[in-house]
Amino acid sequence: MKPAGRSLADWALFWLLSLVWASAYMLTRMAVDKGHADAGLPPEWVISGRLTIGAVALCCVMVATRQPLPPLSDRRRWTAILGMAIVGSVIPFFLITIAQETVNSSLAALYTAAVPIFVAIGAHFLFSDERLSAGSIVGVVVGFGGVALLFGPDAMKGLSSASTLAQVFLLGATMAYAASSLIARGAPLMRAIPFATAFVSVAAVVSWPLALMVDGESVNAGWDNWLAVVGLGIGPTAFAQALYMVLIARTSATFLSLTGYAIPVVAAVMGFLFFGEMQSWLSLAAFAMILGGVWLARHGGGGRKLA
Repeated sequence: MKPAGRSLADWALFWLLSLVWASAYMLTRMAVDKGHADAGLPPEWVISGRLTIGAVALCCVMVATRQPLPPLSDRRRWTAILGMAIVGSVIPFFLITIAQETVNSSLAALYTAAVPIFVAIGAHFLFSDERLSAGSIVGVVVGFGGVALLFGPDAMKGLSSASTLAQVFLLGATMAYAASSLIARGAPLMRAIPFATAFVSVAAVVSWPLALMVDGESVNAGWDNWLAVVGLGIGPTAFAQALYMVLIARTSATFLSLTGYAIPVVAAVMGFLFFGEMQSWLSLAAFAMILGGVWLARHGGGGRKLA
């Protein structure tokens, strides 16, 4: 049955975006060669490589379609572009890539389920048409409880273990993704391809100093690691960013945040099929709790809208 309020084309593009974005976790695991400290590519090279490849691909599309970038004198648009570059690309890519040196791709993807919780909080304060209701606040609290459960009782005792620090990085990336959705929601109208090309290109330039800090002689990477970076650049970076901007123009930041439902499931299937990854019942319970919180935050539980 066709979901109310959205066309079949919107939902088809939504699931395509979810699939491509979910593949990023699998490809990142392959690029850093998770579990092998003396092999794979360093996170700095993975980030810079995927962003640079993505920027080149998007520039080719922009030139082929003859769509110009906004003029440099347009401060509002370039401020949004800079925000998307740093908050929506460099920061979350860096945090997730470091985290995936020690945690499974499916666990990393689970954290995206919490993006709508942070989007709902930010949208409440930034946009008058997306206020939280009294019942929605209950959903936010439940969602945060799910995030705490996802950390697990051992992680809550301290931050000394590598896996716990990795999950802190994943939570930070989740908050950055939510912030980027809000930036895109509040940005002046721009054509999708130039917007995506601009912020991915800016992000690539920002990431280059990070790559130059790595000692190349210490890197022990194979062709499969490099191939994963190429896949990251073309798929989740270039194609997904362009598709994201198309969908944000067609729908809304809140609708796009629902990829948090789909990405963890698709990434978990990929992780199981390709790497034999299995999540604990505690993680699955946390995921269900987060989704329940998201539902309450979106629908408000029949509560009265807050002023």
